[in-house]
Amino acid sequence: MKILKGDQVKVLLGKDKGRTGEVLKSFPKTKKIIVKGLNMFKKHVKPSNGQKGGIIEKERSLLISKTILICPSCQKAVRVGYNVDKNGVKTRICKKCQAPLIAKK
Repeated sequence: MKILKGDQVKVLLGKDKGRTGEVLKSFPKTKKIIVKGLNMFKKHVKPSNGQKGGIIEKERSLLISKTILICPSCQKAVRVGYNVDKNGVKTRICKKCQAPLIAKK
């Protein structure tokens, strides 16, 4: 997967089009991610075990194809490339500025 936990992404489609946020969790098998504060929905919760009931807001997962990565060095929406060095270590790079992409965890 080219988008990992801790990356900044921009939403390309849907109700949050144009908004940016940080990836909280990624699901490689289903090709989905959860972005902090985006694609929110309201859930009605019953009171149980001493917890209050009410309406809570949660993030819903997004397809990776509906988002694009934002490069931390050039602050632009970019495609992701890969670079393998002499030791065989594979790193993600920005296709525009060739800077390495490191996700904060």
